[in-house]
Amino acid sequence: MGVTASGTSDARPEMPNSVLADTLLARLTATYAAAADPQRAASMRAYMKDVAPFLGLTTPDRRALSRTVLLDTPPPRETDCTAVALRCWALPEREYRYFAVDYLQRHVRQLTSGFLPVARYLVSNVPWWDTVDALAAHVVGGLVAADPRLKADMDAWIEDDDLWVARTALLHQLRRKDATDTERLFGYCVRQAGHPDFFIRKAIGWCLREYAKTDPEAVREFVARERGRLSPLSAREALKNIGP
Repeated sequence: MGVTASGTSDARPEMPNSVLADTLLARLTATYAAAADPQRAASMRAYMKDVAPFLGLTTPDRRALSRTVLLDTPPPRETDCTAVALRCWALPEREYRYFAVDYLQRHVRQLTSGFLPVARYLVSNVPWWDTVDALAAHVVGGLVAADPRLKADMDAWIEDDDLWVARTALLHQLRRKDATDTERLFGYCVRQAGHPDFFIRKAIGWCLREYAKTDPEAVREFVARERGRLSPLSAREALKNIGP
């Protein structure tokens, strides 16, 4: 896949050995495949713009099956999390990626800053909002919160040619509330304000709308000051719950 504008390779990271991942993937593929619903899978694939094939598992059913898969398994190490995620990403059906995202979110405290290149690969590989947004808010966001040195990586990601990497930088502070780095939040929105893609413009509005729950006046002032640069979609989404 080469090297991106930020100088980070998007080639798949090395797959570590993991007995836990071996166990989980054997259980996972058997359990999910047995519950597949081809008719629902076709409609899910169409709804998700044909980004990938599906097994046809609803979210409640999938998570119930996942609890069975995870029963009596030990807490993972970072290498286990890496192996589980990369193996799920290698499978075609989207639900396996959802399992991996849930698993990483559940065990994000086991991950160090060294996991960031893996997270970037997950964001960049067959990307769509369904996996990217959860990775951004719950995995990448957790890594940056635990290691503020990774803010420098977010400063590079926001400028990346890959819109999904840039969207991740925009959304990684969604859950930070009072701990939000507002200089970066507003600065990132300004840097990407002129981006032509819907998913970037929507992300700008979303991260501002979320922060407005913490400091509505700061968001109003920002939108008023930058309205000439923000797209109407971004401005509308930012003020959706607080008014002008």
